[in-house]
Amino acid sequence: MSIQGQVDHLAAGDGQAPTVGVEEEHFLVHPGSRAVESAGPRVVARATPVLGDLVSGEYTQCQIEVKTPPCSDGAQLRAELARLRAGAAAAAREEGLRLCASGTPVLRSGGPSDIGANPRYQKALGQYRSALEDFEVCALHVHVRVDDRELAVLAANHVRPWLPLLVAMSANSPYCDGRDTGYESWRSMVRGQFPCWGPPPYAGSLEHYRRLATAMQDVDAMPDAAYAYWDLRPHARFPTLEVRAMDVPVDVDDSAALALLVRALVATAVDRARRGDPGPEPCSELLRAAYWRAARDGWPGDGVCALTGEIVPSSVQAERLVEDVRPALEAYGDLETVEDFLRRLAKHGTGAQRQRAAAERRTERQGAPELEEGAPDGDGGVTRGIVDDLVVRTEAGTGPGAPDRERLLRAEVRG
Repeated sequence: MSIQGQVDHLAAGDGQAPTVGVEEEHFLVHPGSRAVESAGPRVVARATPVLGDLVSGEYTQCQIEVKTPPCSDGAQLRAELARLRAGAAAAAREEGLRLCASGTPVLRSGGPSDIGANPRYQKALGQYRSALEDFEVCALHVHVRVDDRELAVLAANHVRPWLPLLVAMSANSPYCDGRDTGYESWRSMVRGQFPCWGPPPYAGSLEHYRRLATAMQDVDAMPDAAYAYWDLRPHARFPTLEVRAMDVPVDVDDSAALALLVRALVATAVDRARRGDPGPEPCSELLRAAYWRAARDGWPGDGVCALTGEIVPSSVQAERLVEDVRPALEAYGDLETVEDFLRRLAKHGTGAQRQRAAAERRTERQGAPELEEGAPDGDGGVTRGIVDDLVVRTEAGTGPGAPDRERLLRAEVRG
């Protein structure tokens, strides 16, 4: 099929790109200790008059979540993400705290997490018990509109082999509770210990998908079949296919670019499913191995191609993905944004690499600017410096007076 033919297939019935929405989870950290703090309900109450229902609590009370409305184009999506981050950061500051985009907490407060009041959270705690007591992870969730749930399930079969690459490209959780884990996405490893997180099973129909989810619920491995916790799912209430594999990026532009790449991936998958292509069915063990390798080695490390089992650098896999979904990226006007994102990755790395770079800079030159002095730690302030850098980057480019990315990059070069 010609490029124009692919574009025609990809276009929705009204000729418009499918809308895309983003959920970002963020930690709340104390500017003295740099540890996460259970203040989610207070910060949400502060932010609600400005952001309305686009801000909410999360699984633990040391987190909040911001949610964009459905967006038609990349500029609108980026603007909404910046507005939401700015509003949430302002509300956190009013409570004496800071907003921090990291997949896991660099410094924890100690003791079990305070769990949110949502009944689904409480039910999960009853099922998974102590395994959820320190379940403090922050993700980027991307929703792409797919009106037909049957089609969404079939499209998911095409998307699932790419999930490990999305883990590698978004990795932003090398540190947890004051230590370097040796992984790029420790969040992925924390989630991997549960039976219903990670890649979904292959499903030949919506009914097949429902049977699989119900079977997991029936054996007490999943709290609610309607709200399957898999990293890829047709949403229970919205007409979307939701991708949940990614760490929350520290850079707002990276969040927007990843979401647009996911939209192109889903749109391409929907087109193929609509034309009767059932999608690949990689070995489930190999797919989980690809997840683990992506979490460990990240970008641009050697990853596992879930379809073939070959070792392929994640940067090469990304080139293959962009080429595969290029017609959609071009049709929706998102190709330049995604290519800029890949250039940033090539030059500066993922959030995980930037966290380690901040640690190196802090080690080399003690006395770097901080949010606030105090809170002695055992590493000479290195982990506090990582949190400081994350907090500044979380707000970078989100509005007047916010730090801009170019200044941060110049600081990196001087570092």
